[in-house]
Amino acid sequence: MEENNLIKRLLGFLDASPVNFLAARNIADSLAAAGYRHLDPREPLGEVKAGDKFYVTKNDSSVYAFHIGRKPMADAGFHIICAHCDSPTFRIKPNAEMRSEGGIVKLNTEVYGGPIMSTWFDRPLTVAGRVILRGEYALSPRTCFVHARRPLLQISNLAIHFNRQVNDGVKLSKQKDMLPLLGIVSDTLGQRASAHDEAEGQGLLMRVICEELAVGPDDILDFDLYLADATAACTFGANDEFISSGRLDDLSMCHAGLEAMLATPTTDATKVLAIFDNEETGSQTKQGAASPFLAMMLQRICASQDDACKPGERSGLEAFCQAVERAFMISADNAHAWHPNYGEKYDPTNHPLLGGGPVIKFNAAQKYASDAVSAAIFAEICREAQVPCQRFVNHSDVAGGSTLGNILASSLPMRGVDMGNPILAMHSCRETGAVADHIYCVKAFTTFFSK
Repeated sequence: MEENNLIKRLLGFLDASPVNFLAARNIADSLAAAGYRHLDPREPLGEVKAGDKFYVTKNDSSVYAFHIGRKPMADAGFHIICAHCDSPTFRIKPNAEMRSEGGIVKLNTEVYGGPIMSTWFDRPLTVAGRVILRGEYALSPRTCFVHARRPLLQISNLAIHFNRQVNDGVKLSKQKDMLPLLGIVSDTLGQRASAHDEAEGQGLLMRVICEELAVGPDDILDFDLYLADATAACTFGANDEFISSGRLDDLSMCHAGLEAMLATPTTDATKVLAIFDNEETGSQTKQGAASPFLAMMLQRICASQDDACKPGERSGLEAFCQAVERAFMISADNAHAWHPNYGEKYDPTNHPLLGGGPVIKFNAAQKYASDAVSAAIFAEICREAQVPCQRFVNHSDVAGGSTLGNILASSLPMRGVDMGNPILAMHSCRETGAVADHIYCVKAFTTFFSK
């Protein structure tokens, strides 16, 4: 029964988190409901004691949770699980409305990350993100989050009768082919639009946003809005063994880390859950894994723990350096499951299967943080959790991607493993995972945080 509830919570989290901002907010809300205190990073940290639980956010799109251990971090280190909350999608450009013949309004978009663009055709889409409202003064605007919980848009295919080669593979233009339809603002097909029709077309998206937030157009200064699949996440298969959803990569790992964080008591080591943004575009932002923000927070915690030390015993920097040397990181980002229709694309001896458990990822070019030591540690954690464990290496003729582990290790040089659950159709509008793998992963993460 608890495993069924776990999957229901995952599906609910996926549906409520169509974009990075809402995923971060939902994670923060869950932490707050579990007794974690929201800390403003602009304020002094104050005294940090064993058992303290708090979290900070950055840019409304990354979350960092800390559960302070019984021992100082300098003596026991910290155990960290990191994941990312962004996924490939389409960002809505400024001045996005484009009025076409017959009053049809489409939106101008740009690609975010590396989506499989063809999978976004002919499915109901919606809009989600954050909207910036006028505040008391220029440097302090207000932020609202928006998620239109109804189908609003669709990117429609060209009929096969006009493109007989469509099933042979078609090169798609990001600027021409991937523009979604939003609405019709005129009933006078084929006639020249009036000034009123033009104005209505230009304001159609703004009207939707104002209705969702119950604000006036003069209140809105700017927005970060994205397209998202409007179809609910679900399980499927003869025994409901598969999961179908957008954004499994990497929200399923965010959810597994959160479940483990909330399920474990105070231990000797400090527990850290780091949910970064912008992994899909390289992590080079203030809220990404390449930012020094997390390292700065950990250093502040070490210094606060060390306040009671006598002069000359140990500085905050010294404590931080010791903590990093005693730390262990799980960089959790989904892996490629073996696809039964494309077996030739995979390494002949290291191709993980759906339902086969968490996957340790290796790469000779050091795109992953895993090495023999960190892989052995994670495999032992899985064994203790009674969870199967798999390994992934790219086919030598097929280049792979990269993830958070090495990027984070460049600022926090700690031991770490890159792993993830196996999924199919990575970066599709809807990806496929296995129910058993999510259950396995939560068990492994819980065992890790219990150390």
